[in-house]
Amino acid sequence: MNAPAKVYVVDDDEAVRDALALLLETAGFAVQGFSSAQAFLAVCNDECQGCIILDVKMPDMEGPALHRELLRRGILLPVIFLTAYGSITQSVQAIKNGAVDFLTKPVDGALLLDRVQEAMSQNIQRLEHSDAHRELLIRLATLTAREQEVMALAVTGLTNKEIALRLNISHRTVEIHRARVMHKTGASSLLALARIAESVGRAPIA
Repeated sequence: MNAPAKVYVVDDDEAVRDALALLLETAGFAVQGFSSAQAFLAVCNDECQGCIILDVKMPDMEGPALHRELLRRGILLPVIFLTAYGSITQSVQAIKNGAVDFLTKPVDGALLLDRVQEAMSQNIQRLEHSDAHRELLIRLATLTAREQEVMALAVTGLTNKEIALRLNISHRTVEIHRARVMHKTGASSLLALARIAESVGRAPIA
């Protein structure tokens, strides 16, 4: 089960952490603060939900390095960088790496809350996509080996007759397998089936 959504504040300045926590908690967000990247990495995994407000300049591991490490670990929490020392180059790179924003201290409270809300919405959308993807994988796992073969050939545009010749089975058998594939995957059309195959990386068989 996923953990409750929080705003994780990672900043080595205790005064900044306290001020941000007060602002965010007053706005109704659950907050957890960390004084270093290592402290955050020690407790956060792919079940952590919410977003991160991340300082750029920190001892040992700076914010951008922490962001890269999170991506490497598959921890896809939305990140808002907050710094007094940011450069245009850092800002551009952070956005390219998927950060929600790159804000400078002292930050406007209303602006930060707006970005946090946006980040929380992104996290919810990511979870919904993840759940849908997981459901598709479960459905595809119910397909028999033959049904998977029929599906792979069908999404390439082959007709039932062509599939029958390729697999050396009857036209009627292909129809039955194809109907079962459509039912099990929940696909309403061949185009929908092709999109399902593409979304889960099911390449057509040769």
